[in-house]
Amino acid sequence: MPDEPLLRARSLSVGYGEEPVCAPVDLDVRPGEGVAVIGANGTGKSTFLRTVLGLQEPLGGRVSLLGSPPDPRTGEVRAAVASVLGDDAFFPALTVTEHLLLTALGHRVPEAREIVTDLVEDFGLADRADALPSALSSGQRRRVLLAAAFVRPRSLLVLDEPEQRLDAGMRNRLAEMLVQEREDGGAVLVASHDPVLVERAATRVVLLHDDGVQVLDPAAGAAAIAAL
Repeated sequence: MPDEPLLRARSLSVGYGEEPVCAPVDLDVRPGEGVAVIGANGTGKSTFLRTVLGLQEPLGGRVSLLGSPPDPRTGEVRAAVASVLGDDAFFPALTVTEHLLLTALGHRVPEAREIVTDLVEDFGLADRADALPSALSSGQRRRVLLAAAFVRPRSLLVLDEPEQRLDAGMRNRLAEMLVQEREDGGAVLVASHDPVLVERAATRVVLLHDDGVQVLDPAAGAAAIAAL
């Protein structure tokens, strides 16, 4: 495993205005790792993810993404970091297949049509492949967003509560895909309330509190979620 992390945070304080939402965080995420960020609602999981991706300014400390301060506008970050942060972003006039194909072609994915076909099947969207976003349920739209992250090249995959609006079968399938992601050498950073997904997909768990940050193994992280 390379010494240089894809993501590094040191005493990173995140929040709004001058008010932090959790204690400062120290974290490295390297290729082959799956890091789950957990905590009660309001403890800063989503804010932390947005900050390390450069979508929000930190209140203090330091963060680097791919060795530089995070800037989602740079070509390097756009080419290497895929994220789903919960906001539905679709091309309203494109079908499910067209949306995924455009994303793949925009990232110059070889054999894009074959990969899109496989992902449509993997995410249980085969019978909705020709549907527009307006005709999809909220759970189906969630699956399209996740498929769009998996259809493109990436070194780091960042997901904010990806289990939302997914049924148990799809959650299990997603956990398998995240395990495969890190076994293939990619890195995963995920905020989650799902103990099964965390225990299966993570190699390390970060529990956020107002007054401290704990690093746990996946089993202890799953138990901590159940106790929240």
